[in-house]
Amino acid sequence: MSTIDYSTWDHIEVSDDEDVTHPNVDTASLFRMRHRARLERMAEFQQRGDELEYNQSECKRQIEEAQARVKELEEEEEQLEGGDEETKASLSKARAELKKLRKDERSWEKMMQEYRTEAKRKPWNVDTLSKEGFSKSVLNIKPEPKEETKEEKEKKHETFVEKNEKQISHFGMLRRWEDSQKYLSDNPHLVCEETANYLVVMCIDLEINEKHALMEQVAHQAIVIQFILDLAKSLKVDPRGCFRPFFAKIKNADKPYQEAFDNELESFKDRIRRRAEVRMENAMTELEEEERQKRRGPGGLDPVEVYQTLPEGVQKCFDDKDIEMLQVAMSKLDPTEAKFHMRRCIDSGLWVPFSGEGKEGDDEGNGEPNEEEEDSEEQ
Repeated sequence: MSTIDYSTWDHIEVSDDEDVTHPNVDTASLFRMRHRARLERMAEFQQRGDELEYNQSECKRQIEEAQARVKELEEEEEQLEGGDEETKASLSKARAELKKLRKDERSWEKMMQEYRTEAKRKPWNVDTLSKEGFSKSVLNIKPEPKEETKEEKEKKHETFVEKNEKQISHFGMLRRWEDSQKYLSDNPHLVCEETANYLVVMCIDLEINEKHALMEQVAHQAIVIQFILDLAKSLKVDPRGCFRPFFAKIKNADKPYQEAFDNELESFKDRIRRRAEVRMENAMTELEEEERQKRRGPGGLDPVEVYQTLPEGVQKCFDDKDIEMLQVAMSKLDPTEAKFHMRRCIDSGLWVPFSGEGKEGDDEGNGEPNEEEEDSEEQ
């Protein structure tokens, strides 16, 4: 059976374990003074060791330089086949210097060995009893999420919807709390901002198509997702872990929470109706503009607008498609005004002149009303 040698612990210098001090001496100050003095002695001893290491390494460097110098002189002597007196003197001096440096190296090695022996014999104290093996600190900090650009958000939304469109649509049609909770439990990836955005788009499309009951149903599910996302944001957790607390709270008849949910739902449906109206108005405006562009005549004027600016008698001529009545009506107008209206009629396509007509001074010449344009006016 092997024994453990505890003799190392018999030679320890610890000043703060001495309880016997003179009553007039401040024990704490005495211990601090002894500790400071020991630290100063340790610093001096460490400095002596650093100086020995520096001198030893410097001596080795000088030996390498001396060896290179001796080798260089020996090669020079060989090239000169015996060499001259100056080369021999330099070589002899270099060899003597190298011999002296090697003697100094042995001396420094001896002093370094004595220093290490003395360091081993020094008593341990509270500062040298142990050393830190390693030190490591790990902070589990969640990195700040990088803010996505508008293009990245749009791309992410398109990809998500393309992959999960059927599942989102199915969730939007669920009515019971239990069904919604079970479906999200089976498909937790749907608890995200992209699902809420797609449900909003569904609501607007349904309202435009006058499917009001379906719109209100999908709006309910959109608010469910939005409340779950808001709860996750307030708790600073993943939304996928918040849908169960939401359903537990809403199903337990928490009245203030239920009222907040209902109020937000009604407000959301109002916003959907307004946005649907705006979209329909924009669509009608675009459609009217397209029709207006199609109606434009050869001169780029809208025949409807031109027709509305014509004198009442001239309008009647176009309504009756009576060319003679039109010529009479134009002759009753001031020549400048008649020329102005006739030019606008030609540019808008209301009046189609025969070949060679339409030139200045010939505006009241023969031609015929554009029946296609007249039909659009009557409609």
